[in-house]
Amino acid sequence: MMDREPNEIINSLKGKISELISLYQKSKQEKESLILEKLELMEKIEILKRERGELDHQYNTLKLAKTFTANSGDSQEAKVNINRIVREIDKCIALLNR
Repeated sequence: MMDREPNEIINSLKGKISELISLYQKSKQEKESLILEKLELMEKIEILKRERGELDHQYNTLKLAKTFTANSGDSQEAKVNINRIVREIDKCIALLNR
């Protein structure tokens, strides 16, 4: 290494530093891109969770409606569902009164 010119060493170092800076900038841009993608995916997850909640609610409502319109043989299931709904309403009222 002693036989190389100082200017050669400096130029070599400058080239390596430039390459490192370029790699850093590329990594920084990739990180920002991944952060944006992550935020978009998290937003989609929240939307899907809300949709699933709405669909669960609709399913339960349809299930309850079917129970009410079912034959008299299903009256026990209807009573169980009504009791469950009443208990849920009581819990909600208790939480509101706190």
